[in-house]
Formats: sequence, structure tokens, C-alpha cells
Amino acid sequence: MQALKMIVKRVAGLLVLLAALSIVTFGLLYLTGSDPARSLVGAKQVSESQLEAIRSRYHLDQPVWTQYLYWVQGVLSGSLGTSTRTQLPVTDMISQRVGITLGLALMALVLALIVGLPLGIIAAKHAGSWQDRLITTISIAGLSAPSYAIGLLLLYALSARLKIFPIYGQGDGSPLDTFRHLILPAVTLAIGIIASIVKISRASLIDEIGSDYTLFARSRGVSPLSVTLGQLQNAALPVLTSSGLLIASLISGTVIVETMFSLGGIGTLLQQSVTFGDIPCVQAITLLLASVICISTAIVDTLAQLVDPRLRKRAKKSQAAATIPSFSPIPQKEAE
Repeated sequence: MQALKMIVKRVAGLLVLLAALSIVTFGLLYLTGSDPARSLVGAKQVSESQLEAIRSRYHLDQPVWTQYLYWVQGVLSGSLGTSTRTQLPVTDMISQRVGITLGLALMALVLALIVGLPLGIIAAKHAGSWQDRLITTISIAGLSAPSYAIGLLLLYALSARLKIFPIYGQGDGSPLDTFRHLILPAVTLAIGIIASIVKISRASLIDEIGSDYTLFARSRGVSPLSVTLGQLQNAALPVLTSSGLLIASLISGTVIVETMFSLGGIGTLLQQSVTFGDIPCVQAITLLLASVICISTAIVDTLAQLVDPRLRKRAKKSQAAATIPSFSPIPQKEAE
């Protein structure tokens, strides 16, 4: 019952956040301070009658809140508007490109977990040794280096010089060729995530290694494998709670990586839409990416509270403290 209340509370907070996000996204149309109808047509030369037709089509001749309600109604019904650059439905344009972006993000995430977690465990188990210093130095370099610099170095070394991977594009459309074209972008995108996972998992596991229960388990003769498994289980929570930020970093990084490697994903579509002033497309992609980040963060936060009993007890105590009424002290009667 307590878990259900917590989930309902999280969902209610998420809906409020998404509503605020939709208002901000809708406001992109008025960000330039000029006529919204002219913002929609961009640099095209149109007559006043055509502008009036655009205002009538997009309900721009009505109050702002009415326009917002029409826009939200369209979003909820799956209609994200029409691109002013291609005159195609924005929903169709996104659906044609979402596969590349999802494939790139999934490959980068799997690669980051496969590489980052073992390196973090090795660094924690050998804290203070040369292995720890080497892994920590590499992770700091991975966090500090921008993704476009890493991508350019990988392109020059592995594509231009050694010709191991293709330089750009997404191939001929076959799954194997698409996978081959996505390897280098996925590595570029995963390097920063790997460095973050290494630092988080290392710090968390070091705390568990030096904890009292670890010392007690070893003194009782518990097998090293059982002790290590218990440490890993307890150290997994900080990694889980930080995964929301890692997902946000992963999504934001796709824009740069897709543009650099000329991949026809959502990130490239967003860059082109911003360049050509395609406001409906910018609104739709911004709302989509921000919603994915908010929803994934809320799911991670909820899972963390369901997994960790300490967080559940803390939430229960705060809720109980909020429900305790405060009483003013009753003055004592003076003795007669």
C-alpha cells in the first residue's frame, strides 16, 4: 500500500512536470518576439493573405491559451504539426528516424555498462594501486574530453587512416551494415558514460568494502565470493540512482554524435530544424526528448525507493512528520 501511494505521488509529480514542460515548449513559437506566423514560414516570401491563412490554420488568430490548448490536443492525439521546411507531418519525420537514434543510444548504453562496471570494480578492489590510478586517470580524461573531439580522433585514426570503420552515413539499410556504421558513433557516445559509471561504481564499492558489515562477515568466515556479491548488491543503488542523469547525458549527446557522423537520426533532424527555423519540428523533438528524460528519471527514482528500504523508511518518516499536527502550549492555570 505504501509503495502504491509512492508511485501515485511520483506519477502526479511527473504529470505536473510534463505540463510545465509543454508550456515551455509551446513558448518556443513566441521566443523570437516577432509574428508567430512569420516564424512558421521562416525565410520564405509570402503575401499577407497567405499569412492570414497560416494564422487561421494554426489558430494564431485566437488567444494564446486557446492556441496552447489546440496544440496540446494535437500532441495528445499524435499530431505534432506539419514541418514548414518539408511540408510533411512531423510525426512521420520522427518515426522514420527514431530507429537510428534508439539503436545508437542502446549500443552506447550496453557498451558503457559492459566496460564501465568491471573497470569500476577493479579500481575499487585495488584502491590506491597502479591499476586504480590508471583507471581513474583514464576516466577523468574521458569525462573532460568533449564528445566531438573524441569523435574526430576516432574518425581520423580508425576510419581515415586505418579504414576499419566507415567514415559517415548509416549504410545501405541492411541490419549488419547499419550495425557496422553505428559502432564508431556508439563508442564516441559511450566514452563519457563509461567514465561516469567508473567513478560512481568505484566510489560506491569502496564505501561498501570499508563498511562494518564487511568486516563482520570476514571475521565470521563468510566466503569472499559471498562478501563480494553482497558488496556489489549494496553498491548498485548509487549507480541506479545516477542512471537518470546518465540517460539525460546519453540523449543530449546523440545530437552532436549524429551530426558528426551524418546519421539520419532525431539528433540530426533537430540540428537541421534549428538551422532552417522549422519551429513545429523543433517543438516536437524538444518535447519528445525532454519527456523521455523526465519519464526515465522518474522511473529510476521510483525504482530506487522500491529497492532500498532505507529510502522507503525515510519517505515514511517525512510523511509521518508532515501529518503530525502542531499544538500550541496550553498555559497553566495560576494557583489561586
